[in-house]
Amino acid sequence: MSMNLPNRLTVLRVCMIPFFVIFLLTDWGGEAGNYIALAIFIIASVTDLLDGFIARKYHLVTNFGKFMDPLADKLLVCAAMICLVENGKLAAWVVIVIMSREFVISGFRLVASDNGIVIAASYWGKFKTVFQMVMICLLIADLGGMFKILEQVSIWIALALTVISMVDYLLKNKKVWKEGSK
Repeated sequence: MSMNLPNRLTVLRVCMIPFFVIFLLTDWGGEAGNYIALAIFIIASVTDLLDGFIARKYHLVTNFGKFMDPLADKLLVCAAMICLVENGKLAAWVVIVIMSREFVISGFRLVASDNGIVIAASYWGKFKTVFQMVMICLLIADLGGMFKILEQVSIWIALALTVISMVDYLLKNKKVWKEGSK
């Protein structure tokens, strides 16, 4: 089986995660380690935008991509947030809330799928992902000064969008609750 470009980008994103973690948590890059990690994270985030755009535009959507793309996103964002907890830049409870949402929605989608219901990504979910990535970039860059306020605001916005997007998914897809309880 040959892989199309969007799927290759998804696999590339997953392969970038260990390098991102190494540069963020070790001295491998010396004083530039955080900036190397930030560059890797930004490139990985851009592949997320590109793979979806290319897959939809050129009709290259595959079952592999439907499964791996959201998984790759979750792995990247969760790895980044766990590293930020380790580095003392993000409170563990924030990560627990965000990761809990991901598990709830993933489980919800699995139940929906078992009942023949496809739950498409919503705009709230997309906004949530963008703000989580912005938050992560700001926290890794650690620019200090006025940016500390921007970091805190981005954390609260990411948290709010995380909860809003979860509630939105659950309310818009009430039929899954009824189907899943049979």
